[in-house]
Amino acid sequence: MKQEGVKERERGSGSLFREQYRDRKTGEQRRVRTWTMKMWVNGKAEKRATGTASRSQANKALERWKAEIAQGVWMPDATKTTFKDLATILTDEYAANGRRSADRLVFSLAHLRAFFTDFAPARSITSDRVLRYIRHRQDEGAANGSINRELAALKRMFRLGEISGKVARRPHVEMLEERNVRTGFFEEPAFRAVLAHLPEDLQAVVEVAYLTGWRVASELLTRQWGHVDFKAGWLRLEPGETKNQEGRMFPLIPALRAVLERQHRRTVEIEKATGRIIPWVFHRNGRPIKDFRTAWRLACKVAGLPGRIPHDFRRTAVRNLERAGVSRSAAMKMVGHRTEAIYRRYAIVSESDLREAGRKLTALAQHDGQAVWGIDTASPTLTRVEFGTSRVVGGAAV
Repeated sequence: MKQEGVKERERGSGSLFREQYRDRKTGEQRRVRTWTMKMWVNGKAEKRATGTASRSQANKALERWKAEIAQGVWMPDATKTTFKDLATILTDEYAANGRRSADRLVFSLAHLRAFFTDFAPARSITSDRVLRYIRHRQDEGAANGSINRELAALKRMFRLGEISGKVARRPHVEMLEERNVRTGFFEEPAFRAVLAHLPEDLQAVVEVAYLTGWRVASELLTRQWGHVDFKAGWLRLEPGETKNQEGRMFPLIPALRAVLERQHRRTVEIEKATGRIIPWVFHRNGRPIKDFRTAWRLACKVAGLPGRIPHDFRRTAVRNLERAGVSRSAAMKMVGHRTEAIYRRYAIVSESDLREAGRKLTALAQHDGQAVWGIDTASPTLTRVEFGTSRVVGGAAV
């Protein structure tokens, strides 16, 4: 196409023109009705349609474009970037960093792709469209937690696109409030009931999960005997093997040592019988355990505890550490919580703990003449109450 020149502007201020073309039937030179803008950006001529036949409106569009370039919110490639381009960047980033949640990302992208489509321009994914996506997923019955995982993927896509110069700006994505925080944990009788109905191959790993609170699939079933140091007394996770990429060590307390020693004797017996070396701590006749969900669900159902999940052992371990008086910093290191906020979510107080606290408080109150600090209901001040008397020291008489 040729360009029809217009009044020359100051260098760097951009220009407006109307494209010319040759009519294929008549061979005449014709001119399109709408105006096109032209600017030099980073030493390269960039064109952009105004979509209007009005010269004054085209001038306003040119001024807006110049402002976007000056503010750094317009990038040449941003107009061509699609949803598929951003999804590819995100997938590559997950693969390059070996992220454990790569499988979950596949499902998140599938839901996002079904709504936005692969070839949708990235600039068309605006905040209002994100809100429509949320409503769409809610109408499909998706939980807020699932939608949040998908929104997190969308936010990461745009963040990486912004870093690589593929998008000019990111849409605002508001995460949903999640009300599905689980609160399950195992009291010992319930744990023993489930354990009794599990196959022998799974009993040892479940016992260790109950004691340590470590994740079954990613942290326990991956353990090899080189990670168990009976002499020094440690069960280890190496750096990079955990969700937060930090190494972890759990002391071989007597109960844990007994389970692992029993499992070691069983492993040696299978090695002698089969003539094979078994590197795995937990295995099915020497083969790694890949899936145990069916056996777990059946054991829970028979034990009268349907719906329980192995992740409940993390809450159980945290509660037991709290009961034992282990310092919070040490407990976080042992179980593998990086932040105290997450740890507190797992530090669930059981009904029996509350009853025990009530018994202690009752015993204290019934101890005649024992002085404690309490709250005087007749006064908002902290007072020293002497049980068994009618005096309040430091406040009004009771």
